[in-house]
Amino acid sequence: MSAVALHLYEKLNEASDDKARSKAIVEAFSELEERYPNLREVATRHNLSETELRLQKEIEQTRLEIKTVEANLQKEIEKTRIEIKTVEANLQLEIKTVEASLQKEIEKTRIEIKTVEANLQLEIKAVEANLQKEIEKTRIEIKTVEASLQKEIEKTRIEIKQIEVSFSKTVHQQTLWVIGSVGTIVMGVRLLEWFLAHLA
Repeated sequence: MSAVALHLYEKLNEASDDKARSKAIVEAFSELEERYPNLREVATRHNLSETELRLQKEIEQTRLEIKTVEANLQKEIEKTRIEIKTVEANLQLEIKTVEASLQKEIEKTRIEIKTVEANLQLEIKAVEANLQKEIEKTRIEIKTVEASLQKEIEKTRIEIKQIEVSFSKTVHQQTLWVIGSVGTIVMGVRLLEWFLAHLA
């Protein structure tokens, strides 16, 4: 009978509600009747009352244990819920802090970008101004060199003309000298012929 009682106790502990517990008690009595067919005849009302009282006490104790476990579980659940809410609140706070920090970094980066952009624009304008000055200076130098080359070309042309005139004069003088020299030689030859003719 102790095995039946132990089995009943385990059933009662595992029962989830009163219906399951009642079913466990009925099954226990059925099992006792199967094992002990003469139990009804042997058992007295007093024994049945004691058994019933003992079972009622065990059932009540089991109910109290279940309620205690349930209360503890409810406390654990509530504690876990509070912890979850606390963690969630901390996470929300951290998210807001990180978001605010990122917003500051983004704003700072935007300001830095604008500053760099403004500096680059100033540098570009300065470079453009310097290039314009260099281009203008180069144009002036080109014009100066061009004017100087024009003067040199004009001077060279004049010198060429002077050389041409001088050369023409020199050629003319040389021509006259050659003609004069040839004439003198011809006259000398003729005089020599005349003289030789008269000597003969």
